[in-house]
Amino acid sequence: MTWIKTIPLSEANHKLIDAMQSQRALYPKEYVTPVFPQDDGTAGIVASHTLIPEALFHAFSTFGALMSPDLPLSRRQHEMIATMVSVTNRCFY
Repeated sequence: MTWIKTIPLSEANHKLIDAMQSQRALYPKEYVTPVFPQDDGTAGIVASHTLIPEALFHAFSTFGALMSPDLPLSRRQHEMIATMVSVTNRCFY
């Protein structure tokens, strides 16, 4: 759960909905279902960016592009890098 103001999907305007759908389309299929979904089914980290749809799209589409299966790294290598970044940053997820 985020501790900042967020906009739930039920109150989202067209610009926010487009940003959320566009960035989600770039994610690998393994990331379709959020691990800790909000009440409306969105991921909390994505919800934390709902006040600025442009930032939401650019931040999360970057991640989607970096996880592309077309890149020379394997999925296993992507996960190892993500795990080490999380450990280094002391993230629990």
